Amino acid sequence: MTEPTPRAGDPLGADPLGDDSRSMHERMLAGDLYLADDPEIVEAHLRAVDLATAYNATTAREDAERERLLGELLGAVGAETRIRPPLHVDYGSRIRIGARCFVNFGLVALDVVDIVIGDDVQIGPNVQLLTPTHPLEAGLRRAKWEAAQPITIGDNVWLGGGVIVCPGVTIGANTVVGAGSVVTGDLPAGVLALGTPARVVRELPD
Repeated sequence: MTEPTPRAGDPLGADPLGDDSRSMHERMLAGDLYLADDPEIVEAHLRAVDLATAYNATTAREDAERERLLGELLGAVGAETRIRPPLHVDYGSRIRIGARCFVNFGLVALDVVDIVIGDDVQIGPNVQLLTPTHPLEAGLRRAKWEAAQPITIGDNVWLGGGVIVCPGVTIGANTVVGAGSVVTGDLPAGVLALGTPARVVRELPD
């Protein structure tokens, strides 16, 4: 997890764009500093909020409607994956989740950039997957610049209830993260990790 910084020599609060001609949306998707009040970004967010609101209003008997809405909201959804509402996202389109996953109530997945979730993943209630970052420099933060770093969760991972996964983190396949842990750095495959920040406490059997 690294902190985004402006171009070398830029004073605090200055415009960090330099000669960059990309749109704010293009900068956002690249994980570079951007301003979120850009109209293209705002429209993408509002579309996601509309779809998530509709999804969260469905009942447990409306499997077909839930499947349809998730297909519109998310970048990819694997077969037999179930996500219990409420689900909260920033854009939805940057989330790809594999097959046979189960996500319990209250997932917050802030997908400014990619959130990639493998197959057979289990996610407990009130888990947070957070890609956004903000500058440590006070002037840039006051000027509302922000950025993001991707999150990757490997196959057959189990995230316990209330786990928070921070920007830029990769969690290896078959790893278990204990309830309430805050994952601030990468975790290898096949381990049990606990605490704040999450630390590996032991390896797990195959």
